[in-house]
Amino acid sequence: MKKKDWNYVKDRFRKIFYYIREGVEIGKKVPSYEEILADKEYSSLIDRVNYYCKLDEPFQVSKKASMVGSFKKTKSFTYFADLKKTVRHFPAHYEFDYIFGDVVDVPKIPSFVKSRPINDENNNSILLKLNAIRHFRFYKDEYEFESKKPLSVFRGMVYHKHRRDFVDLYFDSDFADVGHNDEKLDFEPSYKGFMSVQNQLAYRYIVSIEGKDVATNLKWIMASNSVCFMRKPRFETWFMEGLLVPGVHYVELKDDFSDLKEKVCYYNDHTDEALEIVRNANQYVKQFLLPKQEKIVEILVAKKYFELTLEQ
Repeated sequence: MKKKDWNYVKDRFRKIFYYIREGVEIGKKVPSYEEILADKEYSSLIDRVNYYCKLDEPFQVSKKASMVGSFKKTKSFTYFADLKKTVRHFPAHYEFDYIFGDVVDVPKIPSFVKSRPINDENNNSILLKLNAIRHFRFYKDEYEFESKKPLSVFRGMVYHKHRRDFVDLYFDSDFADVGHNDEKLDFEPSYKGFMSVQNQLAYRYIVSIEGKDVATNLKWIMASNSVCFMRKPRFETWFMEGLLVPGVHYVELKDDFSDLKEKVCYYNDHTDEALEIVRNANQYVKQFLLPKQEKIVEILVAKKYFELTLEQ
């Protein structure tokens, strides 16, 4: 069996296990949000709560709003399961709006979403940890930074023009292992096939490029011993990409990616600075690795949303 095929099989089994586990979990009787929050000290989490839910004025849900008690499975099971796990702790008659998928616009009515634009007018986009099985996967990094290949690496699909442009620019460079893995375009010189996460972790610098909204690989890169190279993010999720600081948590690339070689050379000559970025990135990721705390933050975000809705 080819390595790609084996990875596909493992991924399918992982998802099947997820569906079974979450289906059983959703069916269990659960404590109310008051019970979960009782006697808990969560003042240190309020800044995160207010970041995810920026609302501060009461509002009316839409006529198509869902009710907690009758919220049923949709085609997007992973989104449904993640949202259900949070709202089920609230009274059955509570109502809410939501939008599943890669959300790149701000809804007219306050809604639970996975992603939103990074700007000062995104208050109606209430972030929850949706589709977490895909976006919050972390891997053990077997390599120390200094032992990694002193190159940058990228593998990904090229559905979007900016990804296509990046791959076309660097697929044959000597300072980066860049290519796409779209088998429909395997005749192109820029096609280099699948590369596992573990193989990508053998490089010092991993390029993260947003797709329709956020880049899926950003989280595991920042949890690794490699440095994340990316443009300034335009969208954000539960990971709070809008709070990431260039030169602190990642290395910022120009919008046209033209400075990739310059950045590779610079950080190869200044490994102390690269290591500091790795440490900062690892520290940032730690806040998302505490399941009980994550649960409380989600409950608090939903609680703030519901308390601002009218006529609950």
